[in-house]
Amino acid sequence: MDREKLVLEHERLDDLQNGYMLIQNPKQFCFGIDAVLLSWFANVKPQEQVLDMGTGTGIVPILLKARYPKGKYTGLEIQEESADVARRSVAYNHLEEDIVITTGDIKEAAAIYGGSFFDVVTTNPPYMVGNHGLTGDNQAKIIARHETLCTLEDVISQAAKVLKPRGRFYMVHRPFRLAEIMSVMVKYRIEPKRMRLVHPYVDKEPNMVLIEGMRGGNSRMTVEKPLIVYEKPGVYTREILDIYGQETKK
Repeated sequence: MDREKLVLEHERLDDLQNGYMLIQNPKQFCFGIDAVLLSWFANVKPQEQVLDMGTGTGIVPILLKARYPKGKYTGLEIQEESADVARRSVAYNHLEEDIVITTGDIKEAAAIYGGSFFDVVTTNPPYMVGNHGLTGDNQAKIIARHETLCTLEDVISQAAKVLKPRGRFYMVHRPFRLAEIMSVMVKYRIEPKRMRLVHPYVDKEPNMVLIEGMRGGNSRMTVEKPLIVYEKPGVYTREILDIYGQETKK
């Protein structure tokens, strides 16, 4: 099939700067820096099976494929429209043998895939509880940002079921829910192992947290140095530029 026919008239094609492209609908939920940071924070070993829960348009599996080409990736997405866009992005990049997109509910992940199947689970789940901060009537954006279809506990409990013993769990979330995140992870025996707080500026409080857990791991966690996004408005720090794969000017 002609690759250009995979991109519909109302969609755009974004260059990910890693050899791959991503199809996006500007009127729907488009990926942000949190997906990029999650893909950078996660580690995937050759031949490991990876599940991205709530994959949206497939950005995380495609970014991970670029970083870890020998992994095998699956994206789970409840919204058929987003899953369709993800499948077309996979086809556009000729990655059908390495990335599979499943339409389904996170709450049924264990039923869909079976227990203890994946080596790694990644997730960029909805951050907001209930109707907090709820605005607009764009259903795709509401589902992506708010816990309307699944809760934090749904995500973590299902991850615990689909992960192999000592499998790794990677999540990006908001620091204001950190106590709850840790509590729920421990409840389902995903032991927090590594954490990094993300600050917009060096003198501002963090607005993202990156967490790695291990199913059945021992109780010991490393807190890494803060990640600062901007040196000043509109100017990324050296580390963020490196993460995006751009060269900084000397």
